[in-house]
Amino acid sequence: MKYLITGKNGQLARAFINKFEELSIDFSAPDESRLNITDPAMVFEAVDSYKPDVIINCAAYNLVDRAEQAGDTAYAVNAIGPQIVARAAAKQKAILVHFSSDYVFDGSKNDGLYIESDPVNPVNVYGKSKLAGERYVQEECGRCLIMRLSWVFGEGEQNYVHKVRKWSKSSEYLKITCDEFSVPTYTENVVDVSLKALKNGMTGLYHMTNTGFCSRYEWAKLILSSLGINKFIRPVTLDTFHVSAQRPRFSAMSNKKLADLLSTKIPTWEEAVISFLAKS
Repeated sequence: MKYLITGKNGQLARAFINKFEELSIDFSAPDESRLNITDPAMVFEAVDSYKPDVIINCAAYNLVDRAEQAGDTAYAVNAIGPQIVARAAAKQKAILVHFSSDYVFDGSKNDGLYIESDPVNPVNVYGKSKLAGERYVQEECGRCLIMRLSWVFGEGEQNYVHKVRKWSKSSEYLKITCDEFSVPTYTENVVDVSLKALKNGMTGLYHMTNTGFCSRYEWAKLILSSLGINKFIRPVTLDTFHVSAQRPRFSAMSNKKLADLLSTKIPTWEEAVISFLAKS
């Protein structure tokens, strides 16, 4: 099996690269200068020349607030790009693994965690662009595996764990939202479950998160306590920060469907955070 990875410099792509190198798996992860998913000619050239069995699309525009003013860029990377990659995958008869977001939901569900069949209704540009990407991939590629992720963290600086560590060094105390709930999701667990799903020949749309859910306040408390950092954290509401993009206050997703189909236990978010911090 040959794997082609897009979005080489992102934290999720790095996790796939690390795993493939560890297992001596045949893969290619070109720089964006050679594989920009918004450039059809570049995408088809990369796919035609490498001839992958699986394409893993890790490229994404994840700047939620900036997307409100940069909608064209968000849609280009999160919707049109995946459409192009899906067309190239279909032409090559390759399987496409694509990653979406919990922000396709509006946060209004009040009877448990979100499941795959729940109605979608994104409340910001980022979420709308991710939902469009899901639909384009489904339309263009018959053999696709779409994983909705949430609050992703892993190697690199574009994640909440890194931010909390940085804030703890520069601030007397931290103000963290206590009314945003979702599931911190570790890139290593995403990689392991995705590869297991591929091995089992799975296609379709699934929620891939760690198990359980929390507020950002609870997440920050675990990060600092695990690092042995004694810092006062004040719980505040999201409205305190006057952010550009509206956010779903509760977007926690259930991974039960995926875990049951794979007969696997996906680690809790607490286990995942502690495991990551032990390595970093």
